[in-house]
Amino acid sequence: MLKTLLMIIAAVAFVLLTAGSMPPTVASHFAAGGAANGFMPREVYVKFMLWLVVGLPLLMSVLMGITGRIPVRYINLPNRDYWLAPERVDETLAYLRGQGGTMGVLLCGFLCFVHWLVEANGLTPAHFPETQFFVGAALFALALVLWIGRFIRHFARPR
Repeated sequence: MLKTLLMIIAAVAFVLLTAGSMPPTVASHFAAGGAANGFMPREVYVKFMLWLVVGLPLLMSVLMGITGRIPVRYINLPNRDYWLAPERVDETLAYLRGQGGTMGVLLCGFLCFVHWLVEANGLTPAHFPETQFFVGAALFALALVLWIGRFIRHFARPR
């Protein structure tokens, strides 16, 4: 959870520090090809982006973090009986919390990347750099696949 909170603090600082260079009316939605087709006042965009960079990663971390507060019978894992046995349940729940933190950091980083791309509002006319977005989205998807693979591999077989 600590790594997620640190990332969220960095993300909030990043959004706030970069928002000042955006125009008063921010292009916030883009059509295929990157042409702007939706706009909002800068203040609204900044509040929205802050809600995203704080809310989504925090939600992910909190959801994984509350696993220790719900009865273990509601936790579904491969080899569940082994991983949730009384002698291993604390270690398993700590691992789940850590994975939630990792997902929160990944999500926060991707959202900051998208905000950075939206800063293309400085161009006239405003244009979204789709190629950079697709590369970033592919890297985020790869990170998700690796995160899921690590998660599955961890619980696939008892140690």
